[in-house]
Amino acid sequence: MKLLFDQNISYRIIKLLEAEFSGCNQIRQLKLENKSDKEIWTFAGQNNFTVVTFDADFYEFSNLYGHPPKIIWLRFGNNTTLGIANALVEKKQLINDFIKQDEFSCLEIQ
Repeated sequence: MKLLFDQNISYRIIKLLEAEFSGCNQIRQLKLENKSDKEIWTFAGQNNFTVVTFDADFYEFSNLYGHPPKIIWLRFGNNTTLGIANALVEKKQLINDFIKQDEFSCLEIQ
């Protein structure tokens, strides 16, 4: 399950999630931090990532273009990196089911 974390989520989350979500990465680690949201969207789709973000722009892209990539839109406001990691681990089965299905392109987690 390859998750790509947007720039507003610390790269430190990768270490916290490596046991639960293999293949994760973060925008900065891939040298995409100065790229537009559209370029990140394209990269994620071409490389089989699901984008994890607080940014509504990716939600808008999912409405306009469908998927891939799929989007996990975090809707619980500012949180610590550990808090975000815990929320994702808690929803692991839901996330896994979402990524496997074809019908929906965005999963909102509150």
